[in-house]
Amino acid sequence: MTLSETKTPGWMRAVQIVLGVIAVIGSIVALVFPAITTFTVVYILGIVLIFVGIERILIGIFTPAPGSSRWGTIGLGIIVLIVAGIVVANPAGSTVFILFVLAIALFCDGIARIVHSLAGRSMHAGARIFGIIAGIFSIIIAILIMVSPIWGAVIAGIMISIALLIVGIQIIVAGVTGARLELPKPKRG
Repeated sequence: MTLSETKTPGWMRAVQIVLGVIAVIGSIVALVFPAITTFTVVYILGIVLIFVGIERILIGIFTPAPGSSRWGTIGLGIIVLIVAGIVVANPAGSTVFILFVLAIALFCDGIARIVHSLAGRSMHAGARIFGIIAGIFSIIIAILIMVSPIWGAVIAGIMISIALLIVGIQIIVAGVTGARLELPKPKRG
């Protein structure tokens, strides 16, 4: 199957432009207040997890999958609700914990990159140097996040806002150009 280009209806293009502008404005606000952005994302994810936990409990009660444990599904739903409640009640503490865990992972990744680059004698010299530099950079960022989780929240907020800015611009461009990609309809007969 190949993709064929078609035009988006005018109303949809207007919606795309408005949503894209909202995303761009949101990303600018996020760039101005990156730490608050990170805390807000964690809070929203906590709220989403509440609904996920409720859904798991309802599935366990009313429509358990064949071969699955009804009580296991309900129990996991309750655990999700408890964790989500903790996140919603204390988004700052939850964010710090998440950032600390990510910093540990980044620290381990940095060490692994350095060891791999030093041991990789068959690697090109430029790739080895780049691997060592990337590993050192990862370790430095990880240590900074561990020492100051707020700094980590700022970095995460900036990354989120840049991603939102790129998505917003892409949505605006799609709305302005009216181009969309669609799978062709299967031929019958």
